[in-house]
Amino acid sequence: PPVWGRAPRQPPGLLLTPGRAFSNNKIQVDLDESSGIAMMKFKSPPVNSLSLDFLTEFSISLEKLENDRACRGVIITSAIPKIFSSGLDITEMCGKSMEHYGEFWRAVQELWLRLYSSNMVTVAAVNGSSPAGGCLVALSCDYRIMAENPKFSIGLNEAQLGIVAPFWFKDTFVNVVGHRIAERSLQLGCLHPAPEALKLGLVDELVPEEKLLEKASAVMAQWLALPDHARQLTKSMMRKAVLDRLVAHREEDIKNFVTFISKESIQKSLRMYMEMLKKKK
Repeated sequence: PPVWGRAPRQPPGLLLTPGRAFSNNKIQVDLDESSGIAMMKFKSPPVNSLSLDFLTEFSISLEKLENDRACRGVIITSAIPKIFSSGLDITEMCGKSMEHYGEFWRAVQELWLRLYSSNMVTVAAVNGSSPAGGCLVALSCDYRIMAENPKFSIGLNEAQLGIVAPFWFKDTFVNVVGHRIAERSLQLGCLHPAPEALKLGLVDELVPEEKLLEKASAVMAQWLALPDHARQLTKSMMRKAVLDRLVAHREEDIKNFVTFISKESIQKSLRMYMEMLKKKK
């Protein structure tokens, strides 16, 4: 598979143990060699924020699985109750240097390029709320199953924070739900409760929480029943234009993000949002 951009930095403590489990700080990966299915669980309390370290670990874990011949599919879920991932870590985008913003954004791009272009079958088992970047992770998978709980919601809610979802977030969203739903949802920064997410096609099915992983495994088996090469070539054909668009405009996209996020008005919006979150606790 193509490797995009620079190789991510190796985080400390990423070990491959004999049982084919990677144990690291923020993500637990277990590979069942007999089925060829890996389970990737986010475990970065309190809310699985996509920090620079988390993104780097995520990209490296995907790369290791991608390069492992025994692995054909990965189920992505959370080890933390009620939250899949709260999305990009706002502290990485607030009060830091331009260099830091650039490095952070490159890591966000890297993760999406890897996940969206993955040769593996990717199934998101969304077992909690999944706003913004968490929604992007789910959208980038081949199939999305969500816990049947109206308290859990999913969506690209960037507009609520006073920021804008980049074009490749938008492209990924449009490819899943269609132009009109994406346009309305993005402008209003909607977070859709699970039943509504199903109705809009944002997730493929809802199941009771305790059946989520069982269902994800059954769906995975169905996808893995096909010859890998036919499925992989089809996926590549469907997704190539969107991937190529970011690859062609990668540096420009980083520059745009850094310029935008450094604006005092945007920094103020983010500070206010963080204050609001603190009060909610």
